[in-house]
Amino acid sequence: MTTFTVYTDDKEQLKAVKAVLKALKVKFEISKDDKPYNPEYVAKIKESKKQHDNGDYTTVKKEDLKNFLGL
Repeated sequence: MTTFTVYTDDKEQLKAVKAVLKALKVKFEISKDDKPYNPEYVAKIKESKKQHDNGDYTTVKKEDLKNFLGL
């Protein structure tokens, strides 16, 4: 058995993929991904929120942004 993942953008694409697999008599199952984001990315976001909640962040005025970024 070979497993592969297909990422469809909308219902039309999903419908087309299903039709092709059915036409080829390929068994398949559809599952919804409960975790659509990369766990490492989620961990970074949570850490950033924790830092913000603890007051560990820097604010920059709009007029100082270019200087802050070194532009």
